[in-house]
Amino acid sequence: MKTEIRATHPRKEHAPTRNGRCIALIDSNYMAWLLKQGSDTDAEPETYNRQALIPTLTQTLKQAGLGLDVQRVYWYTDNPDSQFPQDQIVRVLDVTSGEPSEVVFAAMSADIARLSERKACEHLLVASDDDRLTASIDEAQLHGLNVYLLADESARHMDQLINEDPAWCRLLAQADRRVLLMPQAARELTAQPRAAAAVAAPQDPELVRTKLQEVVDGWWDDEPEDLREDLRDELRGSHGIPQEVDRHMLLRVRRALDRPLSFPEKKILREMVRNKVLGITEESMPA
Repeated sequence: MKTEIRATHPRKEHAPTRNGRCIALIDSNYMAWLLKQGSDTDAEPETYNRQALIPTLTQTLKQAGLGLDVQRVYWYTDNPDSQFPQDQIVRVLDVTSGEPSEVVFAAMSADIARLSERKACEHLLVASDDDRLTASIDEAQLHGLNVYLLADESARHMDQLINEDPAWCRLLAQADRRVLLMPQAARELTAQPRAAAAVAAPQDPELVRTKLQEVVDGWWDDEPEDLREDLRDELRGSHGIPQEVDRHMLLRVRRALDRPLSFPEKKILREMVRNKVLGITEESMPA
């Protein structure tokens, strides 16, 4: 029912920047299905890389024209893994007392209600295909929250979906924005988390610097011009780089080098990002 289509950047209408706190609520079973839709293979990964979840969701929101930083994830599962990422709360669900979908729905709807009533955030990103959440989302929106739904490529074709899966279509239609999980994001989340090496092999600093520059250049080449201009404006008035950009770049470099960066390397990476965005070259820098 759902096919992979080459990713295109949806932000062409110059949507206004949205500010505020964003919290993500993720049904792990739905996310497993969603990631399989965006995968290049039918093989089931043994586990999903939740270490990459927050930066990947932040980048996915950005691609949907929403410049928001995901501050926390609630992960609903009846099969907890051995990962312990920061800023993620695992809701371990007891499905022995009822139908698994009922238990997940009850937990997610209760949390949506509490978050909206207590005004704990301004934005919710929900990953679920349970249409019973429509009423919960509607109530949260009446409390002033912006609610976005994480979806696959079928959400591009609502006119077809209303006939093929009307309940799913109604849930998607309730959202303020439908956020598509692109194939690249699916690959990042299905890549197996790597254990830290006991002893890191020394690497040539110049080779590392060259690799960092390649990653920065590749990222900048992929950025659409409207987001480039927004970032230029933001960096002209600051000394660092935005947190969501920092997280995304650290993730890309970690994958490129197959290891986390040291503190000095992180400083070099951030300097490279600023120079690239602002058009500063080595030739233009003072001696």
